[in-house]
Amino acid sequence: MESSMRQRVESFILELQNDIVSAFEKLDPTSPPFHRDSWVRPQGGSGHSCVFPPPSSYADPGSTADSILEKAGINISIVHGNLPPAAIKQMRADHTSMPLPDHPGGLPFFAAGISLVIHPRNPHAPTVHANYRYFEITAPGDAPQQEILAWWFGGGSDLTPSYLYPADAAHFHTTMKRACEEHSPLLYPAFKKWCDEYFYIPHRGEARGIGGIFFDDLNSGPHARLPPDAARPTDPASIFALMQTLGRAFLPSYLPILSARHSNPSTPEERRWQLLRRGRYVEFNLVYDRGTKFGLATPGARIESILMSLPETARWEYCSDLGESAQGTPEAELVDALKNPRNWAE
Repeated sequence: MESSMRQRVESFILELQNDIVSAFEKLDPTSPPFHRDSWVRPQGGSGHSCVFPPPSSYADPGSTADSILEKAGINISIVHGNLPPAAIKQMRADHTSMPLPDHPGGLPFFAAGISLVIHPRNPHAPTVHANYRYFEITAPGDAPQQEILAWWFGGGSDLTPSYLYPADAAHFHTTMKRACEEHSPLLYPAFKKWCDEYFYIPHRGEARGIGGIFFDDLNSGPHARLPPDAARPTDPASIFALMQTLGRAFLPSYLPILSARHSNPSTPEERRWQLLRRGRYVEFNLVYDRGTKFGLATPGARIESILMSLPETARWEYCSDLGESAQGTPEAELVDALKNPRNWAE
């Protein structure tokens, strides 16, 4: 019997999590391994977290003083339960491409996904984020095979450097573009534009980073971000295949960049700039990120996992002009790229 989509997604994200964690541990074999733990959601479901540094290192800071990574999390969750009306309202606002059912008592749901954020120690090595997920909403009731009222896939991957290296930006975007093109030539331009718009900090007038891809609400119906007659994956199996291709493109898109930059010489002033940029990362994640807001509105949410994306250290300075006042500096070059999105892919 063919596995259900729920089972297929769960199997894939478990495999992908293990592959990614193993790759980072192989890159930095002298640092402590990721801390691995599992948790159970009382309202239904479970998850598996892989985080760096391990909690034991806080009692022994010297054990990670020279590590490539400063803070990282590669987490998966497979949860189910009942979405309360408040969460459905938030979801409806976020998923305008797709009509969502309503019910005064809430609706049963299933969600499975992998979410990761990597904050390297070196200011010249960029932060990276990726997330791939599958969601179902089903009809209320106790039937063994509940009717699926809505289903969709979402995800993406984006790069957030403190110092801009155009070759790195081109490599990252080109890798993601080629992965998208295995399924349709229309996907990368749409997903890249969506990413530039989504990871934008309105009160700063700049993007969080230099983008990548972002998508949501991919299902069999029409999509507001794609032409109605677009040749693209539309059935669950083909969209899942797209998700697999993009998930497996993460390591080739990012690991060569980290390998090349983690040992670059750096100065205290560059560290200061890195921490200021991380402050902007925090601002976006806590004020605007849909996943954070949805997670906090979901009963039984695991707060440690939701806030895993935040860096260990960040900085805010009153009226700082670093990156703004002196044109021609590396910091100003980055700010220009954040305010004026570019086409990086080859």
